[in-house]
Amino acid sequence: MPADSRFMHRAIELARLGMNSGAGGPFGAVVVKNGEIIGEGYNRVVGTNDPTAHGEIVAIREACARLGSFSLAGCEIHTTGEPCPMCLGAIHWARIGRIYYGFSITDAAAIGFDDREFYRQFTLPPAEREMPCEELAAAEAKALLGEYLALPERVAY
Repeated sequence: MPADSRFMHRAIELARLGMNSGAGGPFGAVVVKNGEIIGEGYNRVVGTNDPTAHGEIVAIREACARLGSFSLAGCEIHTTGEPCPMCLGAIHWARIGRIYYGFSITDAAAIGFDDREFYRQFTLPPAEREMPCEELAAAEAKALLGEYLALPERVAY
């Protein structure tokens, strides 16, 4: 079934609203379930001083709140730009089934939103990454795993 471009057009409208209001860059997104928009967002990084307030994250949060669920299985996301690593991770954790995007990470890099180095860093072993990353208090932290497994009403996600 071909994608419905009206959802991408709504994402573009949202991105334009956000960037013209000074909230953030040209990034907007909508989460769609069964042909209906259930979550909308645009980049609010600058407006909220929150580096996680990307359009996709905002749309996912709204969709989850609307459904009363952390799972967006059966949904799709339409986003103006190919998702950055953070947003891609959130899309996977939300169990969204399909991504549509308007411009690529290479296109975004051309105007100063360059995620390519993040993607490259993630392919390296932790010891070789630019940002130091090492275990600390591992025994105590690992004890949490057993404590979590022992919770009788834990929810798998």
